[in-house]
Amino acid sequence: MTLSVVVPCYNEKENIPLILNRFSEVINTRSIEVILVNNGSTDGSEEIFNNLIPKYNFAKLVTVPVNRGYGFGIVAGLKSAHAEYVGWTHADMQTDPNDVARVYDLIKDNKTTHFDSIYYKGLRKKRPFLDVIFTVGMSLYESIYFKMRLWDINAQPNIFPKSFLDDLTYFPDDFSLDLYMYVMAKKHELKVKRFDVLFTDRIHGTSKWNDQTFKAKWKFIKRTLSFSRLLKSKLASTVK
Repeated sequence: MTLSVVVPCYNEKENIPLILNRFSEVINTRSIEVILVNNGSTDGSEEIFNNLIPKYNFAKLVTVPVNRGYGFGIVAGLKSAHAEYVGWTHADMQTDPNDVARVYDLIKDNKTTHFDSIYYKGLRKKRPFLDVIFTVGMSLYESIYFKMRLWDINAQPNIFPKSFLDDLTYFPDDFSLDLYMYVMAKKHELKVKRFDVLFTDRIHGTSKWNDQTFKAKWKFIKRTLSFSRLLKSKLASTVK
């Protein structure tokens, strides 16, 4: 197994069949394991998982009984991964599972020389104008705050050597996991390799984090800024 990708699913029962079908289309002969996490769903996802997972030999299920956050669900999935490279992507079908297949091919191409030193991360294209403005603002703030270039922090997928996890002792439970892993990859001097990905509209359901209302955006901003301060404090204490 070369690559294990975690897909955290919280109340995504209508998207689960689409996710599995699309991965089935793009994996082909690639050695990819898809770990779907039932992250405390309450919408009947359990029945969908139980019916569909046995039909796909590349897929397995990890169940989190009570939702404790996006980050917690991802880390629960990563702990069950056995591949040399691991990572995650979203379950909402706004990011194409084929992006994971593309990273697999990049890993195979670079394995002989850079296998243990690359952090692969998408770079979103063709997004709504207001989302782009939001991303630019947050990227500039975090880049200045952490004194490193951080761009399109929440882009998917995120894929990296499994050995990188051994260097980390703390993982946030919420959406700040994207920022944390990006910062730590830079701190550990992994080469962050970006590649263009399309970010499309949801087919089913509503976003658990990318709500278009000002109130939701402001809540997300405050939560991210709070975590940024906590992370910087932790990094400073580690250096001392």
